[in-house]
Amino acid sequence: MAMAGLDSRLEDGVHLSEATPGDYFALLKPRVMALVVFTAVVGLLAAPVALNPLIALIAILSIAVGAGASGALNMWYDADIDAVMSRTASRPVPSGRVLGGEALAFGLVLSALSVMTLGVLVNWLAGSLLAFTIFFYAVVYTMWLKRSTPQNIVIGGAAGAFPPMIGWAAATGSVGLESVILFLIIFLWTPPHFWALALFKSGEYGRAGIPMMPNVAGEASTRRQIFAYSLVVAAVGVAPWVFGFSSAAYGVCASALGVGFVWYAWGVLNQRDEDRVMKPAKALFGYSIVYLFAIFAAYLIDAVVARALVA
Repeated sequence: MAMAGLDSRLEDGVHLSEATPGDYFALLKPRVMALVVFTAVVGLLAAPVALNPLIALIAILSIAVGAGASGALNMWYDADIDAVMSRTASRPVPSGRVLGGEALAFGLVLSALSVMTLGVLVNWLAGSLLAFTIFFYAVVYTMWLKRSTPQNIVIGGAAGAFPPMIGWAAATGSVGLESVILFLIIFLWTPPHFWALALFKSGEYGRAGIPMMPNVAGEASTRRQIFAYSLVVAAVGVAPWVFGFSSAAYGVCASALGVGFVWYAWGVLNQRDEDRVMKPAKALFGYSIVYLFAIFAAYLIDAVVARALVA
């Protein structure tokens, strides 16, 4: 009887996906999730409070699930443009392994689960910030900004900058200047990071109809803006030391990392040969990932060492 019912549904045009658990895991954007979790952990552990390990684990898992929910909702809505870009065409939805409705339901369920868990079991400030982050990424960035303005990454970058603030709020129940600085580091890092990618993927963004900066303002303007942002990123990176939140050791490390960022951006700015501009852009894109992980790792190590010395 069950097989007969299934056959009837298929004959009526109801299609069932053949998704595997791995396909649903891919919907979570695990590489992006790893960065989100890491920066959230830094915000949580760097906060000047002792947090129950179980509560800390619940907070991190909730933030990770919330980040995954954002990724699933993004893949659901962007399936049409993902299908025409080589780096995204193999994603579960455009490839047909997961149906759009399934991705939407998956994302909505995970969103509700993550926010309610964080709010009820940790605190509602952290839960509210997580809810706003999911909304901002899925609705404000994905559904509105991404397809309407070359400033999509500038404004939309806030979504990726909230995790350390959420981690801080989970630990302290508040949002302090220290967490705001961590937010700003990621927020200001996002445009040069993604514009470097857009320089060597401009053709694909153009075919997809996404108004990335190189496609709208041109490569020369994009290179200048990348360099300008790199100077700001380098300056904000040392702000925790300037404001007395970290030691001189962190300040030296952040300064060195910032000089590296400016150096790679300088290479992009001064590359005039269009056939070779991709090489410095790719180098900056790769270094920017290293930069963010390294500066947050340095900040966390500095905070843990400082706390150990006081104890």
